[in-house]
Amino acid sequence: MSFQQGLSGLNAATAYLDVTGNNIANTATVGFKSGSTQFADVYATSLTGSGSLQVGIGVQVADIAQKFTQGNTSVTNNPLDVAINGEGFFRINNAGMITYTRNGQFQLDKDGYVVNNGGMRLTGYNVSGGQIVQAAPADIQISFADISPNATSRAGLVLNLDASKSAPAVAPFDPANASTYNDSTSMTLYDSLGNSHALTLFFVKTANPREWQVYGQIDGTALANVNLGGGAGLPVTVDFNASGQLTTGMPFAASAVVGGGAVSPLAFDLNLTGSTQYGSNFGVNSVSQDGYSSGRIAALSIAQDGMIMGSYTNGQSNILGQVALANFVSPRGLQSLGNNQWAETSESGQPIVGAPSTGTLGLVQSGAVEESNVDLTAELVNLIVAQRMYQANAQTIRAQDQILQTLINLR
Repeated sequence: MSFQQGLSGLNAATAYLDVTGNNIANTATVGFKSGSTQFADVYATSLTGSGSLQVGIGVQVADIAQKFTQGNTSVTNNPLDVAINGEGFFRINNAGMITYTRNGQFQLDKDGYVVNNGGMRLTGYNVSGGQIVQAAPADIQISFADISPNATSRAGLVLNLDASKSAPAVAPFDPANASTYNDSTSMTLYDSLGNSHALTLFFVKTANPREWQVYGQIDGTALANVNLGGGAGLPVTVDFNASGQLTTGMPFAASAVVGGGAVSPLAFDLNLTGSTQYGSNFGVNSVSQDGYSSGRIAALSIAQDGMIMGSYTNGQSNILGQVALANFVSPRGLQSLGNNQWAETSESGQPIVGAPSTGTLGLVQSGAVEESNVDLTAELVNLIVAQRMYQANAQTIRAQDQILQTLINLR
C-alpha cells in the first residue's frame, strides 16, 4: 500500500513549506542566511523475490542546509553598523558563551562596550600604549578619555617673498610700525598644556636684493632665542639664489617664554624649506606644525581592516580598537541558535580568528549592514512547488484509499 509513501511526501512537503516560509519571513532580517531543504529517497532494507526490483517507500528530509552566500550591502547612518564583504563572522560574547553572526548592527552601551541589539558584546583587539594588542580577542570597549595635548616641536612655512620689493624706508624694525617691515604672517603653536600661542613672523628686505631678515614674536613678545648656523639672536638672515630658490640651511631653532604652568621656554624648529623669492606678490602657500590642544572624542569610524578610529575635537584621530572576525572550514556545520547567532560544532571545525582582510577573512565596511541573502522571487516559486507537492502526495493517498475501497466492496 502506498499510504506510507504519501504520508512521507506530506511530511516532506510540510518541512519544505516551513523552510520556505521561514526564508520569506526573514527577507528583511539583517545578516540572515536562507535555508535550503534537501531530500533523500527511502527504500526498504529487504529485497523483492527476484532480488533486483525495489519500490521506494517514500521520501525523507536529509538536511536543512544554510546557504552562506553574500547578501547585498545596505548603507545606514550609524558608523558602528558594520557589513562583512567576503568570508567570516563577527565574534560575539553572549554572556560568556562565544557565538558568531553576520548581523553587524552595533552600538555602544553605557560602559562603552560595542554591543548588538541583544546587549551581546562584540569582541576584537584592544589598545595599549596607542598600539593594537594582538592577543586573544576580548570585549571591545571604547575609551572616551580626552586625548592629551602635544607641544609644538616643529613648525613649517612655505611662502614667496616679493623680489621686486626694496628695503623699508623706515628703520630700525618695529613690530608696531608696518613701515619698518615688508611683509608678515602668523600661525598657531601649542605648549605642553595645549594652550595656543600666536607666532608672528616679520620679513624685512635688506640692501642685498637676495637677502631678507626674519623677526619673530610669540603672543607679542620677541622670541627668546633664535639659532641659525651656529649664531644666536634676532634677526635671522635668509638668502636666495638668482633663480629665487632658498639657499640658507634649514631649520633654525627658536624658543619663547610661555606662562600658564606649561613647560617654558617653548622650544621648536622653524623650517622655511621650499620658500622662494620670485617677482610676484607675497603669499603663504602652506603652514604646518605638529602641536595640538587636548580634545574630546567627536565621532567614530571603522576602517576596512577593522580598525576603530576616534576623531577628536582638536582634529586628531586615535586607534581605539580593532574588530576581529572568525571563519570556519565548514560554515554549514555551525549550529543555528536563533537571533542570527551560530555556535561552533565538531562539524564546523574550530574557528580561524584574525583581523579583517587577513587570511581568508573578508573586509568590513563601516556605516553599512549586510542584508538577508533570501531571493524572494525564488522563494515564492518554491512556495508554489511545495504547495503542489503537498497536493500531489495527498492525491496518492486518496487514490490508494479508492483502490482499497474497491477491494473491500468486492463480492
